[in-house]
Amino acid sequence: MNVQTPTAAERAEKLQGMGCKRKRVEDIRFVQGKGRYVDDMKLPGMLYGDFTRSPHGHARIKKIDTTKAAAIPGVVAVLTAETLKTVNLAWMPTLAGDVQMVLADGKVLFQNQEVAFVIAEDRYAAADAAELVEVEYEALPVNVDPLKAMAPNAPVIREDIKDKTEGAHGKRKHYNHVFAWQAGDKESADAAFEKADVTINELIVYPRVHPCPLETCQCVASFDKITGELTLWGTFQAPHVIRTVGSLISKIPEHKIHVIAPDIGGGFGNKVGAYSGYICAIVASIVTGRPVKWVEDRIENLSTTAFARDFHMKTEIAATRDGKVTGLRVYTIADHGAFDACANASKWPAGLFSIITGSYDFPAAHVLVDGVYTNKAPGGVAYRCSFRVTEAAYCIERAMDIMAQKLNMDPAEFRMKNLIRREQFPYTSALGWEYDSGDYHTALTKAMETVGYRKLREEQQAKQAAFRRGETRELMGIGVAFFTEIVGAGPSRNCDILGIAMFDSAEIRIHPTGTGICRLGTKSQGQGHETTYAQIIATELGLPADNITVEEGNTDTAPYGLGTYGSRSTPVSGAATAMACRKIKAKAQMIAAYMLEVHDDDLEWDVDRFRVKGVPERFKTMTDLAWAAYNKVPPGMEPGLEAVNYYDPPNFTYPFGAYICVVDVDVDTGVTKIRRFYALDDCGTRINPMIIEGQVHGGLTEAFGIAMGQEIHYDDSGNVTTASFLDYFLPTAVETPKWETDWTTTPSPHHPIGAKGVGESPNVGGVPCFANAVNDAFKFLGVTHISMPHDHWRTWVVADKLGLHAGEAAALGA
Repeated sequence: MNVQTPTAAERAEKLQGMGCKRKRVEDIRFVQGKGRYVDDMKLPGMLYGDFTRSPHGHARIKKIDTTKAAAIPGVVAVLTAETLKTVNLAWMPTLAGDVQMVLADGKVLFQNQEVAFVIAEDRYAAADAAELVEVEYEALPVNVDPLKAMAPNAPVIREDIKDKTEGAHGKRKHYNHVFAWQAGDKESADAAFEKADVTINELIVYPRVHPCPLETCQCVASFDKITGELTLWGTFQAPHVIRTVGSLISKIPEHKIHVIAPDIGGGFGNKVGAYSGYICAIVASIVTGRPVKWVEDRIENLSTTAFARDFHMKTEIAATRDGKVTGLRVYTIADHGAFDACANASKWPAGLFSIITGSYDFPAAHVLVDGVYTNKAPGGVAYRCSFRVTEAAYCIERAMDIMAQKLNMDPAEFRMKNLIRREQFPYTSALGWEYDSGDYHTALTKAMETVGYRKLREEQQAKQAAFRRGETRELMGIGVAFFTEIVGAGPSRNCDILGIAMFDSAEIRIHPTGTGICRLGTKSQGQGHETTYAQIIATELGLPADNITVEEGNTDTAPYGLGTYGSRSTPVSGAATAMACRKIKAKAQMIAAYMLEVHDDDLEWDVDRFRVKGVPERFKTMTDLAWAAYNKVPPGMEPGLEAVNYYDPPNFTYPFGAYICVVDVDVDTGVTKIRRFYALDDCGTRINPMIIEGQVHGGLTEAFGIAMGQEIHYDDSGNVTTASFLDYFLPTAVETPKWETDWTTTPSPHHPIGAKGVGESPNVGGVPCFANAVNDAFKFLGVTHISMPHDHWRTWVVADKLGLHAGEAAALGA
């Protein structure tokens, strides 16, 4: 009986490599409740820590009395700044080159700032004792408005640096000034505005929001006094960075620090930096000689850990009468809170905000950003974006809509007229970035045709007429957004954190039986790394993805890497994985040539094997070669089949997308219904379409939350008024709309597998698309710009100010 040889396509399908909708392997444990998270850990003799926090937004500390707290049964110790000063740990460096109090030293700078750390036998005793720490405060003037931070009489936020004229990024122009950063050619931009036929000038504010991952920040620190070694388990998006920072702060040699990030319940940028809880848990373990666990609650997470956005952007566009953009100027005030704790690459204090020219061919542009201190929590992380890219995308997409309105042009047509053309790639923007590849017109055309854009505009015009006649109380809006993101931080010439270049790494070891393990410097928080990295290896090496174990998060076993955030995993670590595979494949080819008694050049690759050119029946599979690597290598060759690659990308990658949203706004209630949302993404080579779709769904849901209700709001006294989910909008399945996803594929020319990254894109493009849709609904009534968030109340207020709730006929000129 003849046994039919599997075809190349059948063999490729069996591998479940790139392009396959492979099910997420990590979900097997998650759906059964078998994930292992930090708070699941129970170590012998473990203690628990909790913070006493400030009720004030700004106050001097006159006295701290820990007597009553220390008397609570089960309390082991209470730490204050004075305690930490004895071990030189009262302040810690931030990733942005600033310093930050671990525990309040002399005064508090924002509400809920950490003042004392209680260590107890159980978390209940710790919580009870934290409330009994007595602190005498002297209230000070508060400023939570970044636009007033550099006023002559503004309260001094940072007394420790008020007389310093130099900051981490150059000259300081005020005692509350953090940095000034600019990009572009101001002279050329100014000249464009002098010659412009039409200009717009609008203050566009992206309010302060919070990543609010499902799992809050937490850690367990265990110091071994015998060996002098520290083991730290925690919710770390960048474990190696935490190890390095921990060593710099604690002076414990780095080789004696072991950082482990187990399963993480979401990160979104919130878990990149170092927090006071980590430092206090470490100190507490060193002092007591016992493991110490710290787990924050939701209010602590929302009000004290790293925020996102809070950019106030004065935006100007210059254009010709026929709709060609000629210039862009943006001046931004960036609110950094009480300390500059942004998680940006060191050379970019405003992140990659200079991607603000977006997808458009601006001949001239200039951007200036002033960072300022206020009485708010520090942070400024990339909440599901790449280093301030979401702020830039929101700003330019709102501004393009505003300019289209002034020109009386359709917003999609205005964009189409100004998009960078395919033949212009690689394209250098007016702000200096080299976009790798793109086919923008094809993407926008596909999006418009798929949703029936022309018919939607006709329907909108009919509904506007009906509204004027009083036949409906709903307004229809159509939002268009076309974004380009800059991800894959990053090239060492551009990016470092604390002087460490932002490369990433992969170590692959193939066992004799043809299975393998891949260890990486990234850390998944839900992205599906265990699934997708194995698919890259399956395609590159011809070994089934099911036979590859992917391991991350343990600094003892993983090669040094800069972690997962800003859509850098696939662009950087995915590239390292492919390059390590190619090292292995090159060695396997030499082994195959030796076994088949031919020259290396006489072999060709065929899915999962090397075969002799012209004689396809003579071959060796990668499984055969894995076995041979341990017993039949050519003379002089080392046994084994493994490789390490540290990948320093030559450039960023530039994913893009075209989004269209249709909304119906009830002017009587302010309720906005999302009728349709279509998202087309181009992330280059698509590794796993199902995971991409899941990432897009998640990102769009977060974008929906941000645009339609999220804001970390402070009152004038510095009180956080949105510090729980009672007041901070987190969409559930009830509120979340249905998403339509689509794609085009434009591979990155410099990436080993052509991939660009996708995890952040839906948040970057989704927020301005929702905002444009709501604004578009009111546009025919003469409204130019409505600020986010577009919750029911604020939308109702807009309608009320337009006179739509009383005397509607008169207001509409009927």
